[in-house]
Amino acid sequence: MSKNVVVISTSLRKRSNSAALAARFAEGARAAGHHVTEITLAGKQIAFCTGCLACQKIGHCVINDDAVAIEPQVLAADVVAFATPIYYYEMSGQMKTLLDRLNPMFPKDYHFRDIYLLTTAADTGSYTPERATAGLTGWIDCFEKASLKGTVFAGGVNDAGDIAGNAKLDEAFAMGKNV
Repeated sequence: MSKNVVVISTSLRKRSNSAALAARFAEGARAAGHHVTEITLAGKQIAFCTGCLACQKIGHCVINDDAVAIEPQVLAADVVAFATPIYYYEMSGQMKTLLDRLNPMFPKDYHFRDIYLLTTAADTGSYTPERATAGLTGWIDCFEKASLKGTVFAGGVNDAGDIAGNAKLDEAFAMGKNV
C-alpha cells in the first residue's frame, strides 16, 4: 500500500550533510512506491511562535509565513521524516522553530503515525543525537497515535558534502524503502 511520505530537511547550508540523508531516505521511499514530498527549510521564512495560543481557538497560526503551508502537508502525511544537523548536541534551531509552529495541529486529526529522525554531526559519539531525539520525542508525545519508528545518525561529517560515500546514506535509503 502506497503511503504519503513527507521528508523535511531543516538545514540551511548548501550541500548539507543532513539534507543528503533526507534525499536518500526520500529516494528509498520512492523506490518502494510511496508518494514523497520533500520540504527544505532553506530559503523559507519561519518566525518564532509567540505563544499566543490563538491557533488553538481559530485553528491556524496568526503568523502568515512559510510554516502555514507546511502544516497541512504534515497533517496529511502517513510518514514524516525530519533531517537535522546536530548543533551543540541538539536539533537545529530552525527545526525546533518549525516544531513549535506546528502547534495548530495539536487539536486536529492527523494522519501521521510513523516519524523518523535523520541526524548528522562532526562529533562521532553515539550519544551525540540523544538530545535531538529527546526533543523530537517530546513533540511526538503530543500526538498519541504517532511514534518514533527509526533514526539514522551520521557522525564525523563536519564540512558541507563530507557525507559523500558514507554508509549512513545507504542506511537512510533502506529506512526510507522500509517505511
